[in-house]
Amino acid sequence: MTTPSRTWAGTTLDDRKATRRARLLETGLDLLGTEGTAAVSVRAVCRHAKLTERYFYESFSDRENLVLAVYEHVGALAHRALAEAVRETSDPEALAEAAVTSFVELMVDDPRKGRVLLLAPMTDPALSQRGVELLPSFAELVRGQLSSGDDLERQMVAIGLVGALGNVFIAYLNGSLKVSRDRLVSHCVRLVLGADS
Repeated sequence: MTTPSRTWAGTTLDDRKATRRARLLETGLDLLGTEGTAAVSVRAVCRHAKLTERYFYESFSDRENLVLAVYEHVGALAHRALAEAVRETSDPEALAEAAVTSFVELMVDDPRKGRVLLLAPMTDPALSQRGVELLPSFAELVRGQLSSGDDLERQMVAIGLVGALGNVFIAYLNGSLKVSRDRLVSHCVRLVLGADS
């Protein structure tokens, strides 16, 4: 039998701990997504979150553990957004438009998230391996929407499409691809539709 958590000012100890963890995650997202991996240290995160290191270590074992948690949080948001977008329709063109728009809304409209998911694994050793491990889940999501070819062909197309789209978004987020948001969306939709023809 678990003992009930004590309350203080109307909130339980568990609620306060969850609130502090969420604040640290948001601060980690902000620092990693705006200033890059070098800006994320335990001390910097605590200073920006206005929490002591004691509270940092209450939720995370070290800096790498926080960075990984931020990355996995953004990855889960992206995966959920895409899964929900493709659930809405079976029309291929509407499906491609919904998926691309959903991803753009998450990764481009809040570029911090795009930088965490797509740019940070290139420079942060804590994320490099996790980035490689996350790709198959996105390729599997894409493969499930393809209709042309046998299963192996759909798998190869999905892997290629995720790589192509990822590189387009990387170039957009790092500033080497200078196009309007609308043109970015329409190009990516054409890529998606062309992959399944």
